[in-house]
Amino acid sequence: MSLARRQALATFALALVAGACRRSARNTSAPPRRIVSISASTTEALFAIGAGPRVVGRSRFCDWPPEVQKLPAVGGFVDPSLEATMALAPDLVVGAQGPLGQGFLRALEERGIATYFPKTETFEEILSMIEGLGVHTDRDAPARALVAALRARRDVLRRTLAAAPRPKTLLLFSTKPVTAAGPGSFADEMIALAGGANVVREGAAYPTLSMERVMALDPDVIIDAEMIPGTATALDPAFSTMRAVRARRVHLLRDEAVLRPGPRVLDGVVAIARLLHPDIALP
Repeated sequence: MSLARRQALATFALALVAGACRRSARNTSAPPRRIVSISASTTEALFAIGAGPRVVGRSRFCDWPPEVQKLPAVGGFVDPSLEATMALAPDLVVGAQGPLGQGFLRALEERGIATYFPKTETFEEILSMIEGLGVHTDRDAPARALVAALRARRDVLRRTLAAAPRPKTLLLFSTKPVTAAGPGSFADEMIALAGGANVVREGAAYPTLSMERVMALDPDVIIDAEMIPGTATALDPAFSTMRAVRARRVHLLRDEAVLRPGPRVLDGVVAIARLLHPDIALP
């Protein structure tokens, strides 16, 4: 055998050994036992795939399932406390990608704490988040099963609403100032899945709208999903001239599932669909 041939075989053998070692390290590494979750969506997903017993800390906004409220809070989604988080001795900290600064994540990683902060701005990204949590917690099979069930339920909703009219919909997250679901947000996709047409087609994902723009949009349906008391019609007397108000299609929706890009996202879609299409029986 030539020298070149022997060198090539040796290189190939070393690559196989190295690959086997890497696979062994992944398979034998222990899954995290102490998890801090600082977004409501990842907290719900962890419990939904059976990793809830390993969650030792949460943000102050994490309130589902109810038992999570017994866990210590480490701050908010935007302002978690590094000191409070480290006091819980986590080996994994998770949350949805958002306005949280990179300094918090870098500080955790410098201390040897694993982190997982995926995007959740589309339905597929929400599913990827759930699958990713399954990988990180060694709950792959339950995570894949949940994702498959969510995809199947989405497809049934699409078929049920396929022939329904698509009313122009304004979905509000705040009324003072007026903050709405805009293009490119997960809420925009929820409106479409619910059989509506988002009336806000330009601007940011969650734009602040002037009264003049709201009047110009003149939606068929207004859904006020603000989580504090108030009504869309209280914004301005001029609302009384709008099509949605005249048709009595201004709805209050006090359902936190509408606001969360997590495993209950389709509950939010169904809640919206019932307001847009009250005459259609939904699964």
